[in-house]
Amino acid sequence: MAEISDSLRLLFESDVEEREDEYVVSVPDALVENGSLSTEDTYRVALLAATADEPPDAAAAETDPEPESSDPRQARSGRRAQSPPVEEGEVRSVTIDTLGDQGDGIAKVERGFIVIVSDTQPGDQVDVKVTDVKDTVAFAEPVSEATVR
Repeated sequence: MAEISDSLRLLFESDVEEREDEYVVSVPDALVENGSLSTEDTYRVALLAATADEPPDAAAAETDPEPESSDPRQARSGRRAQSPPVEEGEVRSVTIDTLGDQGDGIAKVERGFIVIVSDTQPGDQVDVKVTDVKDTVAFAEPVSEATVR
């Protein structure tokens, strides 16, 4: 299995589409609208196969019993997005990796999911309470004193 860099900012699933004389990997609108990505920045893109043994749709069907979404972006790709790995009200320990554009701490949890934590600095290890969960990012508040690693 390939190692994923600690500099990973975001992880999402998308299809490669053919358009005239090029191939395009679509970025969901929500990733730009909620501030996870900016149209002003340049990003490095890595492509990872969903699995080596089975098509992505088969894996999703086995683990995701929820009904089909009416979201046209999901219907177009034939896949359902995974639900966020955190829930509102959940308390967990995180390590702040970097600062966001607004000065809030950014931590990554499972699958590279981003948790934005106010009043923290890079290197802080802190218990946080998740206050708001979106499809691609969650917001949290510290519930303990931060310790620097």
